[in-house]
Amino acid sequence: MSTLGQKLRELRGKAGFSLRKTAVAIDIDVAILSKMERGERKFTKNVVLKLAELYKADTNKLIIDFLSEKVLYQLEDEDFGLEALKVAEKQLKYKKKKNNNNE
Repeated sequence: MSTLGQKLRELRGKAGFSLRKTAVAIDIDVAILSKMERGERKFTKNVVLKLAELYKADTNKLIIDFLSEKVLYQLEDEDFGLEALKVAEKQLKYKKKKNNNNE
């Protein structure tokens, strides 16, 4: 399973952008972008959105990948991480249903 950084590096290559050209286009330091692609630094949602636009990639898919890595990072060392994720899923579904009923 590839990481968000690996996916974005692959998209960058397919789009024909160098690391430097990409960094300039989204106004970020080249070293920081490189670390993000290598998994040494976390992406921000804003950077993911900018890269999706730049690469003409599926924004929704990349945001889902971003959020899943964010959740994984928080839960990976927790003994009850999977159980907590299941509870959170139920709570999220409940809140969405409740918000839809209030509209």
